[in-house]
Amino acid sequence: MAANSATPPSDRRFLIIFDFDETIVNESSDDVVVQAAPGQNLPAWLKDTYRPGHYNEYMQRVLAYMAEKGVPESAIRSVIEKIPASPGMLALFQFLRHCPPQDFEVVLASDANTFFIESWLRRVGARQLFVKIFTNPATFDKDGRLVLRPFHSHSCLRCPENMCKQVILRDYVMRRTQERGRPFQRVFYVGDGANDFCPSLILGPRDTAFARRDYPMHRLITEIHEARPGEFKAVTVPWASGEDVVERLRKHAEEK
Repeated sequence: MAANSATPPSDRRFLIIFDFDETIVNESSDDVVVQAAPGQNLPAWLKDTYRPGHYNEYMQRVLAYMAEKGVPESAIRSVIEKIPASPGMLALFQFLRHCPPQDFEVVLASDANTFFIESWLRRVGARQLFVKIFTNPATFDKDGRLVLRPFHSHSCLRCPENMCKQVILRDYVMRRTQERGRPFQRVFYVGDGANDFCPSLILGPRDTAFARRDYPMHRLITEIHEARPGEFKAVTVPWASGEDVVERLRKHAEEK
């Protein structure tokens, strides 16, 4: 599900894509939501149903279990809204908010879900910053259950079955280039996980992969640089704080 259906303005020079879990927020929202479960824990039989590559299916079962136990929407929203932002991330949002409007088109691509992401962004007043949110759809049904569905299906062997961010990024850039009549001058990707490494593989030499320092995305980029020099095209900027991203973006924003 891509939240926001209106076509963004066509005058933005740069595209910046954010991940959500452990990038915008400093924890995994799927882990945090368990704090709303009875005893703030899940039974072993439920945890044992997880299969690698099928995390979305697992979270569907977790949310169904929480509904069966009577956990209300307000309790889920409350624990999600309390997740701390990653260091410097709110300063990065503030920077983007105050840039000239023709500088950055801001997009979010996450394997979390619409309810978690929208709840958190609204709480910090950052929802309007994002022209598109690509994530797994999640809505409450008449019985009060948060129903989670997969974002899409794809053929990438590197990514979980419900989401390949490379497919999302490639399709979005292609469509926006057609709508705009020209490509973005640069693409920036801000992430942390292995599923953020996959989209960074299609970035070009003018683009930047902001990989959270010592997280899987950073390690995978380091490994490909060592194993196959020259294959990874984008400039890599490790970040520990959103301020590291601001510093680099400010330099590019000053380009004419």
